[in-house]
Amino acid sequence: MGGKSSIEWTESTWNPVTGCNKISPGCKNCYAERLAKRLKAMGQANYRNGFKLTLQPQMLELPLKWKKPQTIFVNSMSDLFHKDVPLGYIQKVFSVMNRANWHRFQVLTKRADRLAELSSELEWSENIWMGVSVENQKYVHRIDDLRRTAAKVKFLSLEPLLGPLNNLDLNAIDWAIVGGESGFGARPIRKEWVLEIKQQCELADVPFFFKQWGGFNKKKTGRLLEGRTYDAMPRIAYA
Repeated sequence: MGGKSSIEWTESTWNPVTGCNKISPGCKNCYAERLAKRLKAMGQANYRNGFKLTLQPQMLELPLKWKKPQTIFVNSMSDLFHKDVPLGYIQKVFSVMNRANWHRFQVLTKRADRLAELSSELEWSENIWMGVSVENQKYVHRIDDLRRTAAKVKFLSLEPLLGPLNNLDLNAIDWAIVGGESGFGARPIRKEWVLEIKQQCELADVPFFFKQWGGFNKKKTGRLLEGRTYDAMPRIAYA
């Protein structure tokens, strides 16, 4: 499954792996799990296993067929650094990203420890943006793991933001995305948490992107912060 995306900070999605399992509080209301179940019910072949982790080798070379340069979110329906994704397969995904150098690839993981462990085994071309998810203060250590990688562009997804994030170390971080949880059972986000992160980004000169307030109806709550949108992207020159 791949193609145009409604996610505010990307343009397309590419899923050479599907399925995952919950490892931290940010996973509780996983949108990908809900979507995978719907796609299985619809008979979508890639989701025959529902949300069980499944390699999709037939999807590997899809970005090479997309000739128009675009920003691509990798594994929106999984986590590339899941323990059950073999290193050899991760290297194949990286090989495609290396070869498709006219695109910008955004890889996001909660499994930052494995990311740091495998970083030296991967080829980090400049068009690969690597990010980690941090939902509350307990998981800020993922940022240190991200810093240990050889990724040229490093970013944070502070979504779903479930608590304040104080005194973040934003050294060597190129971008921060903040957003509230959306959909059924969405947990609340507080304005003061968002403003505190925004201030920290400003002090560290890190581009700040506010994705959404979230809630059951994210379209109704919107994405205005103090009357405006924040859509900053990494200040990176790329081919």
